[in-house]
Amino acid sequence: MNTTFVFILFCILASSIYIFNDLMDIKEDRKHPVKKYRPLASGKLKINTAIFLLISLSLLSLGCAYFLNHELFFVFIFYFLLNICYSLKLKHISILDIFIIAIGFVLRLFAGASIINTSLSMWIIIMTFLLALFLAIAKRRDDVILSNKGKETRKNIDGYNLEFVNAVMVFMSGVIVVSYILYTVSDDVIKRLHTENLYLTSSFVILGIMRYMQITFVEENSGSPTKIVLKDRFLQITILLWLLSFFLVVNI
Repeated sequence: MNTTFVFILFCILASSIYIFNDLMDIKEDRKHPVKKYRPLASGKLKINTAIFLLISLSLLSLGCAYFLNHELFFVFIFYFLLNICYSLKLKHISILDIFIIAIGFVLRLFAGASIINTSLSMWIIIMTFLLALFLAIAKRRDDVILSNKGKETRKNIDGYNLEFVNAVMVFMSGVIVVSYILYTVSDDVIKRLHTENLYLTSSFVILGIMRYMQITFVEENSGSPTKIVLKDRFLQITILLWLLSFFLVVNI
């Protein structure tokens, strides 16, 4: 029950941050071909209403976290302040912006761990950070393409170009695959899961990364990782096969 409640609280906190970020980006979003349809940019949501929601949601989530678990509260506060700084200034600093996005996903892990009183494996922290970084740079690639077409996106896009983003994506994809393989063959994981065959699941990780890069480079559609996962059947089947193979290797 507590984990579900904390999940909801984190969603509320993240929502307040998204509202604040959209408030800061109204002018830029109105020039973006997709973001111009967001509630604030399109005018469907009034600024005063957005400010009220921002204050209410942030106070609600932070207040509940404080009374629920002090460690959770500190994670929430750090996440909130980091993202406020991101929205105000740090998102305009290229490279640093995608690092902060990736750190945000790692903080979600710490929030969950604090409520179930467990320590996080270094592997889940590493893999979450690397995958989030990979997806963030892929999203920046979409902004670069729009910028090259003469469409205004975000201020920090001047720190990126297509050659740099492509190189970073290729680099990150290799780091992710190698890190996952190291995870599967590490002594502590073999002892904990009682199998030496976990490396077999690496094939689906490689397949998934390759498919995402195909979507990014060939189809030039990397603006929304969520939409890609929800709509791309190839990627969905790959993820399901990875989960199935992981389950079979560990339990048989």
